[in-house]
Amino acid sequence: MSFSGSYREGEVEFLLTPLPLQDFVDVADKEYLIQSGQRHYSEMLSPEVLPSQRYLDVFRQACAANNDRMARDCLTLAALIAARRDGAITVVSLARAGTPVGVVLTRLLNGVLERQAHHYSVSIIRDRGIDSNALAYILAQGHAAASLVFVDGWTGKGVIAAELRSTIATFNASHGTAIDGGLYVLSDLAGTAACAASCDDYLIPSSILNATVSGLVSRSILNASIGPGQFHGCVVYQQFAAHDQSQAFADAIVAAAEAQLSAGEGMQAAPSDQARAAAVSRAYMQAALRQHGIDDVNLVKPGIGEATRVLLRRTPRLLIVRDGGARDVAHLLLLAQEKQVPMLVDGALPYHAVSLIRSALDA
Repeated sequence: MSFSGSYREGEVEFLLTPLPLQDFVDVADKEYLIQSGQRHYSEMLSPEVLPSQRYLDVFRQACAANNDRMARDCLTLAALIAARRDGAITVVSLARAGTPVGVVLTRLLNGVLERQAHHYSVSIIRDRGIDSNALAYILAQGHAAASLVFVDGWTGKGVIAAELRSTIATFNASHGTAIDGGLYVLSDLAGTAACAASCDDYLIPSSILNATVSGLVSRSILNASIGPGQFHGCVVYQQFAAHDQSQAFADAIVAAAEAQLSAGEGMQAAPSDQARAAAVSRAYMQAALRQHGIDDVNLVKPGIGEATRVLLRRTPRLLIVRDGGARDVAHLLLLAQEKQVPMLVDGALPYHAVSLIRSALDA
């Protein structure tokens, strides 16, 4: 089964299995189960809540400040994709942070670059891999393996980029295909993507919200309720429909991109400095583990996008920002205030923000 969520028909096909609103797990309980090894994070979901009015105001401010930057990077990434694919293009976004980006890229490929493009959004889960049933479904629809392009919003430490490469290699070996397992992103902080518009840590506005900017779809789920032949699962938050920003946000980014082209700005496809980004990422992670006495690399989340995810749906231990007055971290300061999370300002931080997850195993 495929569905379009709250997007217009044809803008995306979510290859996910909608599950009933049940069996939610409290955030603290979920954290303990994950960190103790009793449950994998993909088996559980904590309920989402609508953002406060103050937080929505910060989202709107982020859109006003950074929609143009995101639109420019979407134009750049669309041009890079078009240059690397012949014929029709199959955009495969990684649900759910990749979904808004995939919607915009597909519209730019079709409408601006005049390339035939179709968009699917599929699940990929750390340590579990990409949804092979979804990949098989895409190929069964007649899309050539060489046409697939995997899209996400950003890289943090590069875990998902590595997961994608590994599981696509396994899929190719078992299915006799030659799908490119490289990841295409707007911002490649880890220097691990196959292709990126930039390596800058900036506030991608869609990273601020959860389901209400991603088609009303939850993070993907893979537990006992998913049968062998089914797509990975999700919850559809239809009750949030009146508050949904998904379609309006995508429309705004596309409009900004078209305005830039009309103004003669054109598409910039200069290569980003991924080697430097990778070196910075490795050095920072090693230093952060030592400085904060952390053994588990999964408890350190670098970059604005990852830091936001921690404050929205994990149990944060500490928020670190490079500049407490920077516009791009205003939403993080608000979340930290609302959740009473300590904050540290570190002027030497190579990113705008980093969040540390509290160890649920500490006494």
